Amino acid sequence: MYDSFNRNINYLRVSVTDRCNLRCTYCMPECGVETMSHDQILSYEEILDVVQFAVNHGVTKIRITGGEPLVRKGIVSFVESLASINGIADLSMTTNGLLLNRFARPLALAGLKRINISLDTVDPDRYREITRLGQIEDVFRGIEAAREAGLDPIKINCVVRTSSDEPDALAVREFCEHNGLIVRFIRQMILEAGQFSIVEGGEGGNCSNCNRIRLTANGDLKPCLFTDLAYNIREMGIAQAYNAAIMNKPACGSINMSNQFSNIGG
Repeated sequence: MYDSFNRNINYLRVSVTDRCNLRCTYCMPECGVETMSHDQILSYEEILDVVQFAVNHGVTKIRITGGEPLVRKGIVSFVESLASINGIADLSMTTNGLLLNRFARPLALAGLKRINISLDTVDPDRYREITRLGQIEDVFRGIEAAREAGLDPIKINCVVRTSSDEPDALAVREFCEHNGLIVRFIRQMILEAGQFSIVEGGEGGNCSNCNRIRLTANGDLKPCLFTDLAYNIREMGIAQAYNAAIMNKPACGSINMSNQFSNIGG
């Protein structure tokens, strides 16, 4: 399905929860953020209905996000249900990797094809400083489990302040090269300031070629990460919300004063 700027919208990012087991400094305050009530969060059945509609209208790529998607109960069965939808050519997930040692093999068996893992440093002390709660050894075990499960390629998402020449980023690059991983450097984004850039090693941030929309955990279809526009599938119905999100997708991102990264899916 094409938007008003003739971009083929074939990529849907699906946030299954706003909960996370980390408190990364660039994502939320140390005390955390107010989470959605459980009745606000879409059921898996509701999400599957949205995905099926999207696939029927040209979407071929689905990425599961959060918060941290692996903290939601029943995630493996949900992935299996997604994988059974004819027309999905690329089914992936973004995770912080802390629980991946436990989930990698079940996810692969359920039909997940590949994984992106967030890792901003390979230094244990710096990792603890950035995430406030995490132990980097858990991520390393998760990476190895993903490799053994055949989730390929494994991509590492590394957030940088200004460039990939920063010491932490250089160390992450070396780690990835040594371990056969693909690294993508993402400049730290600020929603309310409209601060974003093209992902180094990826396609995100290139507005002229943007092919994605986002489904938040509470049912908002958002045409762009950097906009306040949102069309709720419960309020409007799936078809009307979906069509509105695509037809009103802006030419370029601006600012977002309504969301946080924890509840929009990044």
